[in-house]
This record gives sequence, structure tokens and C-alpha cells, in this order.
Amino acid sequence: EAQLVESGGGLVQAGGSLRLSCAASGFALDDYAIGWFRQVPGKERERLACMNFGDTNAFYIGSVKGRFTMSSDSAKNTVYLQMDSLKPEDTGVYFCSAHITPSEAYWGQGTQVTVSP
Repeated sequence: EAQLVESGGGLVQAGGSLRLSCAASGFALDDYAIGWFRQVPGKERERLACMNFGDTNAFYIGSVKGRFTMSSDSAKNTVYLQMDSLKPEDTGVYFCSAHITPSEAYWGQGTQVTVSP
């Protein structure tokens, strides 16, 4: 029943911006921690950012800090990842995850982001 759906990916040129959405259905995100992940072929899925839903503070890894921003909207039961100053190395499949504990997590299907040089 519980489901996460990512959207907003696409093809952009280097320096451009995208906003990814992660919409939840079947459960409320208010009690969850949210993470954004990226996976490229042949590489392990990498956590990029995380926050507690509804908070203003978020954690970002160094490669995206200052360029990516997480936010949440309780009314829409949705989290966002604003991606600015995109680089070709940002290319990959982006996933969102919601979890109360490490063993209880929901994952979306992913959305493709491609950044051309």
C-alpha cells in the first residue's frame, strides 16, 4: 500500500537546474527520515542528502553541498530535491527513501537525471 514515486528527472545541460519530487501515498511522511540517493551503472547506490520530514536542516555530502537543497511539504506529503549548477557527473538514477528505522524503509522507483556537457 505504501508507495513513493519520484518525478522531475530529465535531460539538462551543465549548469542547469532540476527539481525532483518524491510523493508518498498510503502513509504520512511526517514521522520519517527522508534520503535522496543516486546510482550510476557499475556503482553502489550513494546517499546524497537526508533530512527529517518537516525540518529545515538537512545533511548533504560534499559533492552536492551548496548545489542541492532538500525541502518538504506536509500538505502535499511530498519531499523535494532542488538541484542547481548541475554537472555531468550528477548523471544517474535518483531515488528517494523514507525510513523510521534502518530496517523499515520505503523506496521509490527512481527517476533518470542526465546532464550533458
